[in-house]
Amino acid sequence: MAQYKAPVRDARFVINRVLRLSELPGASEASVDIIDAVLEEAGRFAGEVLAPINAIGDAQGCRREPDGSVITPEGCIAAYSAFCEAGWSALSQPERFGGQALPEALGMAVHEFMTGANMAFSLYPFLTNGAVDALLAVASPEVIERFVPNMVSGRWTGTMNLTEPHAGTDLGLLRTRAVPNGDGSYAITGAKIFISAGDHDLSENIIHLVLARLPDAPAGTKGISMFVVPKFLIADDGSIGARNALSCGAIEHKMGIRASATCQMNYDGATGWLVGEENRGLAAMFIMMNMARLGVGVQGIGQAEVAYQNGLAYALERRQGRALTGPADTSAPADPLIVHPDVRRMLMDARVLTEGYRALALWSGVLVQQAAHAEDEAARRDAEDLLGLLTPIIKAGGTEAGYRVATDMQQIWGGHGYIVENGMEQFVRDARIALIYEGANGVQAMDLVGRKLGRDGGRAIRAFFALVETECVAVSADERLSGVAEAVRKASGEMQAATLWLAQNAMANPDNAGAAATDYARLGGIVALGLMWLRMGRVAAADLDAGDPDAAFLSGKLAVARYYADRFVPEAGALRRKIATGAASTMGYDFAEAG
Repeated sequence: MAQYKAPVRDARFVINRVLRLSELPGASEASVDIIDAVLEEAGRFAGEVLAPINAIGDAQGCRREPDGSVITPEGCIAAYSAFCEAGWSALSQPERFGGQALPEALGMAVHEFMTGANMAFSLYPFLTNGAVDALLAVASPEVIERFVPNMVSGRWTGTMNLTEPHAGTDLGLLRTRAVPNGDGSYAITGAKIFISAGDHDLSENIIHLVLARLPDAPAGTKGISMFVVPKFLIADDGSIGARNALSCGAIEHKMGIRASATCQMNYDGATGWLVGEENRGLAAMFIMMNMARLGVGVQGIGQAEVAYQNGLAYALERRQGRALTGPADTSAPADPLIVHPDVRRMLMDARVLTEGYRALALWSGVLVQQAAHAEDEAARRDAEDLLGLLTPIIKAGGTEAGYRVATDMQQIWGGHGYIVENGMEQFVRDARIALIYEGANGVQAMDLVGRKLGRDGGRAIRAFFALVETECVAVSADERLSGVAEAVRKASGEMQAATLWLAQNAMANPDNAGAAATDYARLGGIVALGLMWLRMGRVAAADLDAGDPDAAFLSGKLAVARYYADRFVPEAGALRRKIATGAASTMGYDFAEAG
């Protein structure tokens, strides 16, 4: 059976030493002691409460009853009750609604622990937090007061209802209708698919955010409005009332995350209320989606971490073959797998990706904090710029890392990794969806290339390159990191060349941007990880020089940084050359004729 122990030490190192979260504006309540206590307790909860029901939930899945209600697997109700009682649902939410108002970066670390322990379960509170963010940003005070406090406490959960059977990612095609009832409410009619946590038995009520069209709405994405539609109507005194005219028509039979109820939702004149402005629903929903994309990137990191832990344990214990340089343990008939270079390659790749993307995601949480609380407008703008640029890189890169590491760790287990009882194949199945939902990774890449690069004259990407150069200079005199800095500088140069190529060639032929987008996003991931490995390496070196007793952990950071420079950075040049080939060979093949 698979095991999980939350990476508390690494998260603490990044948050307290590399990012210095407690020193940021607006984070005064998050002292180092509080951060440490939250991480320790979240790690305990994830390991002791959520991890033990992960395989059970996968085996049992969710069950739809004849009346359309959904029953979650054994242990989920008790775990969710414990989750809410411990206050995890309110960790980063505003104090005026019962939240603890702790920084987003700390919430991201806790989210990683929860998703590493049990990805399917983590989706229920994860989507609720996103729905609260959207309501707080655009809803009327009346709507906020009616719904948000119970969502913050976890008594009620939330969802987002976007896509429809015929629409997929193209939300401009959606047909769900919203007709005014004449009393300020609307009758919502339509069908939605792939709705995570669409129905379940964990909370008293489920608050759906639903995209729909008003009768006179323009066609396409400019005619979409957002509505809040509760499963149960709410009386004036706040008590639960009658069942609304909505139901789960079916539960999707999925490859993974089976304990998460992914529902087909039917709205049959359900009562809802407008959130934000008419025909501005997509912009409102993107508030939720942008944070969700960062959170999905963190899901990838969580799956990478749990897979790595189990892959490493197996490599240390399983004996098979002999070391290429001669027997490593002459007292036994075979050496442990860890002696084999290819096994070590996969483990080192996992360290680079998991720890690198963890640091990058937690930095994005710091940028959220700075965008909201920085002391001057320019600093808030700069944080928003970088956050917008990094979001598609974290979502796409973090999820690709999760799937890659999960499959590599399954590979270390060999045939035993294919057997259900050992747990490795569940990590592969669960990790796979994260590359698809909240905007498929190809869509993320197009967002990066098509929207983020050219915004405000390229201000964000220029600032990013400047940060990378500053970090390279900062460590250039330290022989432990100077080679890493030289490699990162070269990778940044390749990305700058690719950016220039896109500036010169994408406008004339947009297919050039489309053909280059995924490679450019991966190139951006290499450079962004380089920035974080330099930052982590600089702090690790300083702590070693100061006599920090955790020398093995800190020396390990420097070793993994060097491995990153040796084995990951060389891919940057190949990616830049692929980008510069343009779209001709991609678009020139006739699939219909040639087959």
